[in-house]
Amino acid sequence: MTADDRTPSRVPVVLVDDHHLFRTGVRASLDERVAVVGEADDVDSAVAIVHEKRPPVVLLDVHLPGGNGGGGAEVVQRCADVARPNGTGVPVRFLALSVSDAAEDVVAVIRAGARGYVTKNISGPELSAAVVQVAGGDAVFSPRLAGFVLDAFGTGAADIAVADDELDRLSKREQEVMRLIARGYSYREVASELFISIKTVETHVSAVLRKLQLSSRYELTRWAAARRLL
Repeated sequence: MTADDRTPSRVPVVLVDDHHLFRTGVRASLDERVAVVGEADDVDSAVAIVHEKRPPVVLLDVHLPGGNGGGGAEVVQRCADVARPNGTGVPVRFLALSVSDAAEDVVAVIRAGARGYVTKNISGPELSAAVVQVAGGDAVFSPRLAGFVLDAFGTGAADIAVADDELDRLSKREQEVMRLIARGYSYREVASELFISIKTVETHVSAVLRKLQLSSRYELTRWAAARRLL
């Protein structure tokens, strides 16, 4: 790791994908907010380098050779010990990056413990922003993928009834913003969808988190999914 890679403003990441050309493309596409500090191309090498580097974020393909055939989900499971805060107080968080948008792939890696899932048609700046969000503790999903998580982890009618009362705290516009943010939309995507400014989106998100007594987008996604609001 170079001195540049350790600059606090850059998030160190390990990049895991079995295609060298794809890893090269991702590395070139990430902006100055992110520093790739290691790469791996199969399950076993991924587990080894994650334990060695302990980066804040691992960009992880869900389909990987090696190991016991579990792909990206197996990597997450075998790295559970470093997914908790390490000596510096920074846990390793996993962000799945895959060409697949199949429900079974999304659910498998999230169930294993990944913090988010984005598809490979994402742009470099968007992926860099997603890395920063995940490093900060947020959950990040490509638009509409959060519904798969809802289907897999949804709860019963009691939580739905409670949600009605909690939603009364939010204005109509705040509810619209809340649902899009919880589904994994970026602030820019929400602004475009609702024809409002990014600054207005930020204001609404702050109000939503305050009124619902939540601290992050990750908690908001879990809150919305548990109440079947996505």
